[in-house]
Amino acid sequence: MNNAVTVTQVNTYIKALLDESMPLRNIFVVGEISNFKHYYRSGHMYFTLKDDSSQLKAVMFSSYAQRLKFIPEDGMRVICRGHISVYDRDGVYQLYTEDMQPDGVGALNLAFEQLKEKLSREGLFDEIYKKPLPKYPRKIGVATSNIGAAIEDIKNITKRRYPLSELVIVPTIVQGEQAAADIVKSIKILDSIEDVDVIIVGRGGGSIEDLWAFNKEDVARAVFACNTPIISAVGHETDFTICDFVADLRAPTPSAAAELAVPDINNLITFVDSAENTLLSLLIRKLERENQRLDDLTNNTVLASPNAYYKSYLDDVKAFESDIKMSFEHCLKANELKLGQLAGKLDALSPLAVLSRGYSVVKNKDNKLIKNVNQLSSGDKINLTLNGGDADCTVNEVKYD
Repeated sequence: MNNAVTVTQVNTYIKALLDESMPLRNIFVVGEISNFKHYYRSGHMYFTLKDDSSQLKAVMFSSYAQRLKFIPEDGMRVICRGHISVYDRDGVYQLYTEDMQPDGVGALNLAFEQLKEKLSREGLFDEIYKKPLPKYPRKIGVATSNIGAAIEDIKNITKRRYPLSELVIVPTIVQGEQAAADIVKSIKILDSIEDVDVIIVGRGGGSIEDLWAFNKEDVARAVFACNTPIISAVGHETDFTICDFVADLRAPTPSAAAELAVPDINNLITFVDSAENTLLSLLIRKLERENQRLDDLTNNTVLASPNAYYKSYLDDVKAFESDIKMSFEHCLKANELKLGQLAGKLDALSPLAVLSRGYSVVKNKDNKLIKNVNQLSSGDKINLTLNGGDADCTVNEVKYD
C-alpha cells in the first residue's frame, strides 16, 4: 500500500500537531503527584499527575527543577505549568513542566515547613544545644549588609548602651541567589576570630522572598556548627526564619539583637554606685562596732589597771605553789614512813642479823653452801662467814648426831 506511513512518521506528525496547538503551548494542569522519581545525577524529575478518573505523565528537566523552592512528594496536590508534547521514541504524550506550585499553599511556605520539620527531627532546634550569651562582650561580630538601617541601628544602639564593646562587621549579601553562600562565609569568618564573644546575623524586614536566604539549609547548618553564640535578627517581629530556630537566641529585629547582645552601661553605673554606697555603709558600721569594742576593752579592769590584774593572778600562783609544797611534804613523809617499815622488815629477814646472833655460814672450797654435816669429811677445807668477817678452817673430825 503506497499510503502506509511509519511509526516514526505518525509520532512526528502527532508531535507537530500538539506543538502547534496554542492552548497546549502554555497550559496549567492541576493534579495529585504519583510515581515521583528524582534522578539526582541528571537532576530530572519524572512523575504522573492524576485526578479521580485520569492521569497524565509529566517530566521536569533539571534546568527548571533546580528553581523549585520545595521538594515534590507523592500525594502532593500541585499546579503545573508547561506544554504538552510527544516523546517520539515511546509515542507517549506528556506534560513538559516548566514550573510547579503547591495547590492551596505557597511554594516558599511549603519549603519552609518541610525544612523546619527535617531539621527539627535532627535536633537542630533543641534547647540543649543553645549556648549562653556573654554578659559583658568585648567584641561583637555582625554579619549583615554594610549599608541600610539594620547595620546603623546596631551601631547606634551598641554605642549608646555599651561603648566599651567593639563591633567587627563582615559585609554580607543578605538577599538574592548568592546570599545564602555569603551568609555562611561570613559566619565562618567571624567564628574563626578568637576574641569575638557573640555574633549577630540578620537583616531588616522584607517579603518572604527577600528573607529566603535565611531559610536555606546550608545557612541553618552553619549557624548550628558555629562555636560562638549567635543571635538571629531577621526581618520584623512577626517574621520567623529557619535561622531563628537554630540560633542560640532569636531577636525580633536587628535593633533588639543589639540590645540583647550588650548590657546597658547606665544600669551598670547605677549598680556600681549602689554597691559603692552599700560597701561604704557597711564599712562605717564595722568601724563603729570596732570602736565600741575598743572602748569596752579600754574601760575593762585589766587594761585600766593591769598591775591589779597581774597581782590577782600572782596571788593565785602563790596559793597554787603553797598547795604543791604542802602536798609534796605530805607525800614525802608518807613515803619515809613506808620506807622505814620496809627497812625494818628487810632487816629482820637479813642473814647478817642471823649472824649477829652467833650463827655462821659454812661453804666448801668450791664456795658452795654446806647445809648438812653429811657434806663434810675429815680434812676438808671450809670457809666460815661470821658476824664481822670470814675464817678459813680445816675439818679435823666429823661427828654425827
